[in-house]
Amino acid sequence: MRIEFYVLSSAAPADRFRAACQLAMKAWRAGMPVFLRGADLAQCAELDELLWCFKSDSFVPHGLHQQDPDAPVVIGVDDEPVARQGLMINLHPNLSPHLEHFSRVIEIVNQEPQLLALCRENFRLYRQKGYDPQRVEL
Repeated sequence: MRIEFYVLSSAAPADRFRAACQLAMKAWRAGMPVFLRGADLAQCAELDELLWCFKSDSFVPHGLHQQDPDAPVVIGVDDEPVARQGLMINLHPNLSPHLEHFSRVIEIVNQEPQLLALCRENFRLYRQKGYDPQRVEL
């Protein structure tokens, strides 16, 4: 499994969500199933709304797991993905209980101190599980 930590230069949560939407669109266009994992249902609703409007000249087919678990881009929290071997974009502070279902995981990190600490811990946990996470500066 490929695990990457995409590091943003800003501390704004909105930049993190926008990056998640852009990555979801890119993966979907490449034919990969995407699971966009939010921290809670409110964040999932926010991501759902943002995917409708973040790019005015394109559309990303998506749905909340509870309503459309077979959508090309699925938004959920700890739901088990229907599609296997796709991409998970993790915005949740913890590792997913369904890591083994994905071929690629992207964690999006910004410069907010609390989030940086959580992401450092996740990096360490991935290593403990035998993965080799990589850091990507955006």
